[in-house]
Amino acid sequence: MTYDSENIFAKILRGEIPCNKVYEDDFALAFHDINPQAPVHILVIPKGDYVSMADFTASAPADLIVGFFRAVGHVAREQELEQPGYRILGNAGDDAHQEVPHLHIHIFGGKKLGPMLMR
Repeated sequence: MTYDSENIFAKILRGEIPCNKVYEDDFALAFHDINPQAPVHILVIPKGDYVSMADFTASAPADLIVGFFRAVGHVAREQELEQPGYRILGNAGDDAHQEVPHLHIHIFGGKKLGPMLMR
């Protein structure tokens, strides 16, 4: 999958499409999902043109990688999800049903989430 600079997350990063922002720093932007799958469903995206985790970890500078993962943890703490717990999920590629070709991490919480995968 190649990076498409016209994807919805790229447009959100450029300010062309509004979002319900919960956090932003030099490395990441976090906002509520427009189609939540749990009471708390937040997306965290890195500030850069990265399609997947493999692309990001191979190509991004170390400070961006660290800053992005710190942002994920910060958002989870800020949303008071540490207790009773939360789930983070990142889809990569067609088999994982990645819909937007920009790396993003989902943070789910606010209820018991059940098993992660169907058999």
